[in-house]
Amino acid sequence: MDLYEYQARDLFEKYDVPVLKGIIADTPDEVRAASETLGGVTVVKAQVKVGGRGKAGGVKVAKTPDDAFAAAQSILGLDIKGHVVKRVMVAEGADITQEFYFSVLLDRANRSYLSLASYEGGMEIEQLAEERPEALARVEVDPAEGLPLEKAREIAVAAKFPAELIEKVAPVFVKLFDVYKGEDATLVEVNPLVLTGSGDIIALDGKVSLDDNAAFRHPDHEALVDAASEDPLEAKAKANDLNYVKLDGEVGIIGNGAGLVMSTLDVVAYAGEAHGGVKPANFLDIGGGASAEVMAAGLDVILGDPQVKSVFVNVFGGITSCVAVANGIVAALGILGDAATKPLVVRLDGNQVEEGRAILTAAAHPLVTLATTMDDGADKAAELAAA
Repeated sequence: MDLYEYQARDLFEKYDVPVLKGIIADTPDEVRAASETLGGVTVVKAQVKVGGRGKAGGVKVAKTPDDAFAAAQSILGLDIKGHVVKRVMVAEGADITQEFYFSVLLDRANRSYLSLASYEGGMEIEQLAEERPEALARVEVDPAEGLPLEKAREIAVAAKFPAELIEKVAPVFVKLFDVYKGEDATLVEVNPLVLTGSGDIIALDGKVSLDDNAAFRHPDHEALVDAASEDPLEAKAKANDLNYVKLDGEVGIIGNGAGLVMSTLDVVAYAGEAHGGVKPANFLDIGGGASAEVMAAGLDVILGDPQVKSVFVNVFGGITSCVAVANGIVAALGILGDAATKPLVVRLDGNQVEEGRAILTAAAHPLVTLATTMDDGADKAAELAAA
């Protein structure tokens, strides 16, 4: 789960990371009131989960409450890369002397954590990494060891911070890692981390991504979910404990096992090239079980997507036999009734495959087409979606 900037700021404050005061507001009048409360120069910042806010006009400096009111009028409702601004944060202004960059993230390839740091901040880190890779320090952080102060100093040195700043930034690196570890995050990023005219180090703009798999350890994270902006299909899938990701295509996908589902996406995309560029509409892994309830929940989510024109059910029977899968499909269609209106292509293989196919053949449901191979099933589903 990605957090809004104001939510990241609040987490930083919880772990004693130095931040500026900020007040969230949903209307221009609330923005004016927040500016009056903070006093002095303020910054009105669009709260959207996407980068490039400043370039899009989503960040404005306000010298007076009236300026803040006017800034809010121009920012609220602004479309930034497909994200409509519904809330802003009014933050204290900062006397910025220098800007730096720091982040810690999950390095899946190396089964470790990775720290990225640079003495140069305030710009797109991808651009810096491409144009001047020597300016970006990449330092592995051992999950067992964490980030003690001495290691933080090593990162600061590798990032080319001058000696007089190392003792200022290193403790902040440690506190940011405390956020990462304490909240089970997969990313904690600050861009920019700034040095103010008074010599303070401040985390000016934070980005935090939390690991949903660790949500059971953090019941308070539920309050961070923005239900209003959550995709309704993904919300429905989550409520039914389904591993679902919405994609931009026409063929709904149901499979058991992440690897099989990923392969199915590739095969459907390839088959769709011969049928007008048809693509997969989703990733949906029903896991090891394929009961009627699980299958019905999965079909209900997929059939609720208006973009879906056909559904490809691709299941390999292992611990769960194809008989159970076939019975689950038949029962699920019965449960859904008139809500099931789109054609289903079903490919079964593995444990008790012949018996499972016989069950579907005997049911003779008008929406179901059997396929013997994954390639044949993908091609048929793409053909039906393009019809």
